[in-house]
Amino acid sequence: MGRYVMLGMPGAGKGTQSRKLSQEMEIPHISTGDMFREAVKSGSPLGIRAREIMTAGELVPDEIVLEIVKERLSRPDVSRGYILDGFPRTVSQARELDSFQAPDAVIYLALSQEEAARRLEGRRSCGKCGAQLNIYLQESAEDSCPKCGGELVRREDDTPETVRVRIETYIRQTKPLTEYYREKGLLREIDGARGIGSVFENIIRSVKK
Repeated sequence: MGRYVMLGMPGAGKGTQSRKLSQEMEIPHISTGDMFREAVKSGSPLGIRAREIMTAGELVPDEIVLEIVKERLSRPDVSRGYILDGFPRTVSQARELDSFQAPDAVIYLALSQEEAARRLEGRRSCGKCGAQLNIYLQESAEDSCPKCGGELVRREDDTPETVRVRIETYIRQTKPLTEYYREKGLLREIDGARGIGSVFENIIRSVKK
């Protein structure tokens, strides 16, 4: 039980650790990507506006992002808490979140740029069952899925150039959030370079203090 924000560089394992924490704490894991896809699929006015902007190749402005987040956090399933993954991305978004659903703690998965790039380049998806995994973090042959034996392919958005841009964008826009939450006494810094199990154990110890 509790309200948590998961922060970390691309490739730090935010999605993986958020899902594990969601199961452990029995609170919903809410990712920005899932919220956007749901809003667009629902055909709501916000979803239609977001789809038009994304189709044009532009960034969805803060006011629309915030409305989508507010709507999601108003649902009954977050009464016991939430784990936000992918929001906030900027200090201004963090201040807005504080105004209506301030987090109890912020989990920061610390990772070097070099390790982040290596992990992103190691991400694969199965062309047969759709499983997502990382050949550097999970036991797997580099070309076959451990679940079904299907062929593993590199994600189209994980090219070296795209990875570099994403990391640079994170450092410029999102990294300042760590100091914002540190000053509030909410930041729980975790060594994200360890294995998945070890990182999760450290997260649990940190949030249960």
